[in-house]
Amino acid sequence: MNTKVLEIDKDNIDKGSIIEAANMIRAGKLVAFPTETVYGLGADGLNKTAVKGIFQAKGRPQDNPLILHIHSIEQIFPLVKEIPELTYECMKKFWPGPLTILFKKSELVPDIITAGLDTVAIRMPDHPIAVELLRESNTPIAAPSANLSGKPSPTNAEHVIEDLTGKVDMIIDGGDTGVGLESTVLDVSGNCPMILRPGGVTLEDLREIIPDIIQDLGTIKEDEKIVPKSPGQKYRHYAPKADMFVYTGKIDSIVDKIKEQANLLIKEGKKVGIMATEETKDNYIQGTVLVVGSRENKNTIATNLFKTIRLFDDNNVDVILAEGVETDHIGTAIMNRMMKASSGKIKKI
Repeated sequence: MNTKVLEIDKDNIDKGSIIEAANMIRAGKLVAFPTETVYGLGADGLNKTAVKGIFQAKGRPQDNPLILHIHSIEQIFPLVKEIPELTYECMKKFWPGPLTILFKKSELVPDIITAGLDTVAIRMPDHPIAVELLRESNTPIAAPSANLSGKPSPTNAEHVIEDLTGKVDMIIDGGDTGVGLESTVLDVSGNCPMILRPGGVTLEDLREIIPDIIQDLGTIKEDEKIVPKSPGQKYRHYAPKADMFVYTGKIDSIVDKIKEQANLLIKEGKKVGIMATEETKDNYIQGTVLVVGSRENKNTIATNLFKTIRLFDDNNVDVILAEGVETDHIGTAIMNRMMKASSGKIKKI
């Protein structure tokens, strides 16, 4: 398959390019495109054959549900059986934005989207290219992250090109994404609203609207036995080629432990990568040290996390030793992705 790479300036969107990409979506083709979270691999969400192509291109297990992307509230009504009252306030405050909401699905939604479950995940992205593509396509677009299954999610077109060239019809290069982590998934299909995947909209944000909201324990503790209701709940995700270990606790203790472990591993002949922060980078004199962001502004860590993991792959390290962060606000989402990337190898110091 020949993959066309199409550059679009998000600040000056070329209408002709959007029409070309939308025509591909309507024709059942696969188009990778930027959102404010990560790049998505899109297909017509109501076309079973097109959606099957997403799973094939990514090598994604078919029991891992997909998210439908829309550009207006009106698009929801044919896709769901009901909209709980509290959901309207969430949509008003956080849409467009990095919040996915899980509803009871209507018969219109193909089972391949939902992995045979009776719920469907829907979100409205906040990225000008994604919005225009959705408008012009005039159909819900199914779109998981545009990477090979299990690899770190892509936050720029270069990552998508590396993973999916020859496997998809078009890649839209719209520059770097913003949030850097996939959307929060909020389940409102049952009796108790629950966060199934943390993301850019935090537990603290949602509590302002839903005081009794709870967080699925699987978001902070590895559990491979669950039946996934949303993407990111099962299987190893975001994984580097190297073994990855994450250290949590007081930062001084984390730094000392990483330095100790790095020294031991280097003596064993291992090439060691250290995922540091702005505040700690000067403490490390051994290994390949990459700065993921600032502990004082954890949003920078979220933005750079997947890119940094891929950079360690480019540096061919054998082991990654990473500093964990506090699990509040966006820190919960960061630690969720680190847990998945390290296959649960989190060491409390």
